[in-house]
Amino acid sequence: MRNRLTTFILVGMILGIVTGFTANLWVGGDKALAKEVAGYFHLLADIFLHLIKMIIAPLVFSTLVAGIAHMGDSAALGRIGGRALGWFIIASLISLALGLILVNFFAPGEGLNLVRSGAASSVNAEALNFRDFVLHVFPTSMVGAMAENSILQIVVFSLFVGVALTAIGDRGKPIVTVIEAMVELMLQVTGYVMRVAPVAVFGALASAITTEGLGVLKTFGELVGEFYLSLLALWLLLCGAGAIFLGRRIFTLLRYVREPVLIAFSTASSEAAYPKMLEQLDRFGVPRRIYSFVLPLGYSFNLDGSMMYASFATIFIAQAYNIDLPIATQITILLVLMVTSKGIAAVPRASLVVIAATLGQFNLPVEGIAFILAVDHFMDMGRTATNVLGNAIATSVVTKWEGMLEVEEPEYGIPPKAPAHTPSHGRAGLELAEDMVDDDRPG
Repeated sequence: MRNRLTTFILVGMILGIVTGFTANLWVGGDKALAKEVAGYFHLLADIFLHLIKMIIAPLVFSTLVAGIAHMGDSAALGRIGGRALGWFIIASLISLALGLILVNFFAPGEGLNLVRSGAASSVNAEALNFRDFVLHVFPTSMVGAMAENSILQIVVFSLFVGVALTAIGDRGKPIVTVIEAMVELMLQVTGYVMRVAPVAVFGALASAITTEGLGVLKTFGELVGEFYLSLLALWLLLCGAGAIFLGRRIFTLLRYVREPVLIAFSTASSEAAYPKMLEQLDRFGVPRRIYSFVLPLGYSFNLDGSMMYASFATIFIAQAYNIDLPIATQITILLVLMVTSKGIAAVPRASLVVIAATLGQFNLPVEGIAFILAVDHFMDMGRTATNVLGNAIATSVVTKWEGMLEVEEPEYGIPPKAPAHTPSHGRAGLELAEDMVDDDRPG
């Protein structure tokens, strides 16, 4: 059955582009006025993102604690975490290497002949500090972690709570019951919030086009086009790797996750896609105990699109300034990006921060970042969607690895079979929103 939310999102994208283009023609000559108009358009997206941020912390906490409490085996938790991190590391290396190979093949920076000026960059590379990152992982206050939506800190605290509830056994059952009710409550709230998604998509695109105009895509067309071709190659690799484990069900997974990927693409926000991704993985057959643990980890450590962008943009800037980098140096840059990129989960505009730090470390012109800022939003849309897809595949593969992948939900009219190993997945919690969001079941 056709899913109406997907249609509404696509309509929102088209209307956003048309409206933004019209507004750009009307007020584009006055940059101050264009910025003001764009700000009102972006208010729609900002409201949606605020609502998403409102539910992220309690949703991650409740689903993760409930999942661990029902896992019943700390050894299984360690095994799942180890397999997930192994996949994340391999996927990151592949993404970085593919970006390195394709930017050398396309050479989009050659012929630009930019001149190094020594101007300072607007991106603060000092935010990238491994020691501070490690310390930041461990919360001093759960309330503070939730207030700041610090996913890694919430994950750490949730791990302690979930394992402790498992350890105390029957005495913890009342708390587990409350947390399960909290999961259902947050999924219900998620259903309400997702109704705003098409409007947010409209506002985000209308805002970007109002200030930049469609011409920005033409001016930087080669860079953007070749980057998206590189992302397409990465998608094929990720889907191919997923198919090795999932078989033909990889196509079913792609159909299920099209909505969260579209949301991520149009809003350039992984957080915006998180609640919908939980629902769709649930429908695909991933148990709550798996996705509630692996997906938050993936949002911090498995940024496939951002990895490719980091290596692609770093070498592009070197090409634009006519700096020839030997292959050994490029490989060293790749390894540095592999390490530094794991410490920027909570840093705003994380990819640009990683690139700025890497350019400075290799004495490359950091001011080159200013050249790609004009189209960074449009490239961010692609890399964010890739991050979301990569995490969906990773979570599904880890589930298959564990032998816990269930059959996806059946068609309408056939009641789903209750899983034996875990409580209700909370699917009913989203039914109230189905006057707009139809189930995406086979058929």
